[in-house]
Amino acid sequence: MNTTIRAESGDTSSTFWNDHATVLRREAADGVFHSFASLHGGSFADMVRLVSRMPEAERQGLVIEKSGDRQYGPAEIAALARRADFPA
Repeated sequence: MNTTIRAESGDTSSTFWNDHATVLRREAADGVFHSFASLHGGSFADMVRLVSRMPEAERQGLVIEKSGDRQYGPAEIAALARRADFPA
């Protein structure tokens, strides 16, 4: 049985980390130019790894959008990178 916390599946399988994701500029993520705001794309794990390794000042201006239009802000990205099931 899967549970939902913060609208996330309880599934810790590789599917969660392998979903497609993009890194976007925070100010453009919800705007008219959303499709032009994409900076990087790849697996969700790769985008979490990329953003979590950036300097804090740079991370603050970014969000990760996972397939399904779910957006993760800087604090959530840092927490994801610390999860026990985060791929090394």
